[in-house]
Amino acid sequence: MKLGILSCSPNCYSTRRLREAATQRGHHVKVLNTLKFSIDLKQAEPDLFFCGLQLSDYDAVIPRIGASITYFGTAVVRQFEQMDVFSANSSSGITNSRDKLRSLQILSRHAIGIPQTTFVSDKKDILPAIERVGGAPVVIKLIEGTQGIGVLLAETVKSAEAIIELLQSQKQSVLVQKFVAESKGKDIRAFVVGDQVVGAMRRVAQGQEFRSNVHRGGRTEMVQLDDDYAETAIRAAQILGLRVAGVDMLESHNGPQIMEVNSSPGLEGIERCTQLDIAGSVIDYLAAQVDFPELDLRQRLTVSRGYGVTEIHIPHGSGYVGKSIKDSCLRERDLNVLTLYRGTTATSSGTAG
Repeated sequence: MKLGILSCSPNCYSTRRLREAATQRGHHVKVLNTLKFSIDLKQAEPDLFFCGLQLSDYDAVIPRIGASITYFGTAVVRQFEQMDVFSANSSSGITNSRDKLRSLQILSRHAIGIPQTTFVSDKKDILPAIERVGGAPVVIKLIEGTQGIGVLLAETVKSAEAIIELLQSQKQSVLVQKFVAESKGKDIRAFVVGDQVVGAMRRVAQGQEFRSNVHRGGRTEMVQLDDDYAETAIRAAQILGLRVAGVDMLESHNGPQIMEVNSSPGLEGIERCTQLDIAGSVIDYLAAQVDFPELDLRQRLTVSRGYGVTEIHIPHGSGYVGKSIKDSCLRERDLNVLTLYRGTTATSSGTAG
């Protein structure tokens, strides 16, 4: 697999670990500075240039898009998608998760726990909004804050009103959120890859700090999630359109409450806490997707008089191009090549041979 890591910080822990894990597994990997791309658009031929030269072919990319370059970064990811290069996270998934209001709006349509939240523009709506989320204390969040920046706890209605008015006067958009008292100073970070949680930790704030972010001195401890928390984390990532995500949850009396879903989760804290090869899990997942990508068969299915034919695209970097089914070794991997159904009953099934 030829892999590109889209990152403006080649020496940061997460980028280094992803590159190291890919190299250890025999993949060709290169770190590509996201801001060095040029996006070329012309009829039927989307293209990318990197450092002024036409980009060579890649099988997959891992976007590590910082908040400050979200617009350009997601445009680059979107261009890779138009070129049929698999991305660990889709451009739409990154966009959905980057805006706290947008992500909560999407999640609120589903049976998934989120803290009661309100968003107001008019000064007259501030006090009713605070009352609707249960009154003080409340948590006030900037919509695009990261690593705990722009997250404030207002102990009284007066202080909440003053903080919101101040932020709004500075043209800042803020959310007012119910304070989950039983979870004060701690939360859970679940690292989701594909359809499983590959590692989880509890973050505990130190001293009087109520934000538990590791960047703010929070202490971490490994945690084994029960099914409810694991399923909630996976569903939240999938609902937002993310394949690789850090899902932050509060432990409330009513079960898990989604705080935030991060599309570029850091690896340092969770790998050091859990002693797990999280980076390796990401690379293994990507390699599997390159070999056998997820398909929407409805878009490729041709149905005629009771039977259908589907075409499955195998990327050039998969190692299967040019091989017969017999030589593909799919039998050894216990993979079915063909299954025939009559109604809901499987009438026959065959492996490679």
